[in-house]
Amino acid sequence: MDAAEQPRTTGERVDTWEMVVIHRWFKREFAQLPALVRGVAPGDRAGARYVAEFVEMMVELLHHHHVGEDEMLWPKLLERVGSMDSELVQRMEKQHEVVGNALNRVDELLPQWRQNADESTRGELAEVLHGMSVALIEHLTEEENKVLPLVSVHITQAEWDALGRNGASSMPKGAKGFDVIGMILQETTPQERAGFLRLLPAPVRMLYKIVGAGIHQRAKLHRRQIAA
Repeated sequence: MDAAEQPRTTGERVDTWEMVVIHRWFKREFAQLPALVRGVAPGDRAGARYVAEFVEMMVELLHHHHVGEDEMLWPKLLERVGSMDSELVQRMEKQHEVVGNALNRVDELLPQWRQNADESTRGELAEVLHGMSVALIEHLTEEENKVLPLVSVHITQAEWDALGRNGASSMPKGAKGFDVIGMILQETTPQERAGFLRLLPAPVRMLYKIVGAGIHQRAKLHRRQIAA
């Protein structure tokens, strides 16, 4: 390895726990989406609208997450790590492509199912979401195991914080936002929960404690009843 290929570390040690928490949320919720879609009876347009809005929200949040990584994380890693494992990069790119293609198909299917609640579109949508979930879990798991250790030494804290702010900018407002916060906190350790809540503005933390947690619990129960 010549001097130009020498890895460039930042001299900092970034703790990437927030990304693990976000990945845990994405893995769980996308794995549950096929059952949620199949739980809507054919012709139940109100149910289809509700579930379609939830799927659409999750898809938009995942898309924003991936775009943020593509624009703010990967270019810096590829520049600084030097002779980065080409097979790893290729796998990650392929996984992004598979997930991206599935997300595009979901975008095509949702409007028809939202309007008609037909059984055929419901079945295809559920199958696409299932395939996407399998690819997503593979991708996020490899990212946690292989990429985040590189992030911890090749990305500065300021750059990591900027990526976090970019992710937070996609957070929905109002009741949907409280539901998202609740989903993210759902499987956190006490330490992770406290750390994530500290990232929220003080008024949002207070409102979540007063009303937001209840909004999430009711929304979660409603989704469980549909998917049952």
